[in-house]
Amino acid sequence: MNESTAIHRRVAACRIGADPTLITRLDSGWVVLGDPQVLRGYCLLLPDPVVPHLNALTPAAQAIFLADMAHLGQVLLELTQAVRVNYAIFGNVEPALHAHVFPRGLDEPAHLATANPWGYDWTQARRFDAAIDGPLLREIRSRLEAPGG
Repeated sequence: MNESTAIHRRVAACRIGADPTLITRLDSGWVVLGDPQVLRGYCLLLPDPVVPHLNALTPAAQAIFLADMAHLGQVLLELTQAVRVNYAIFGNVEPALHAHVFPRGLDEPAHLATANPWGYDWTQARRFDAAIDGPLLREIRSRLEAPGG
């Protein structure tokens, strides 16, 4: 596997606390806010250690990763008042396992409300900004780190 994917670099940054989008460490890996914030609250789950794809994990590790992904989605559903959460695992552009978790809201433009998140113009999406995104980042962290959270 190519050790220089963006996923490898972000996990390395998370390990030393150098990723400003870092939310927290879960059993399966790291939760970070997406950059850009194409949808408010968009997050990624990055496995640690990094593996090429979901099927490279043992069945037990797969279950932990998917449970962490769903737990993150539940927290986002509650904190963002989303009506649903979209989950995506591809690995085509960055050939390493990572999950995209997108809260979807009623306030989305009508022509995008039923599209997948890649229907948005990512080049025009707002970049991560600690001043703007920090409060939500801290709320997500608090929920994910809460006992029984």
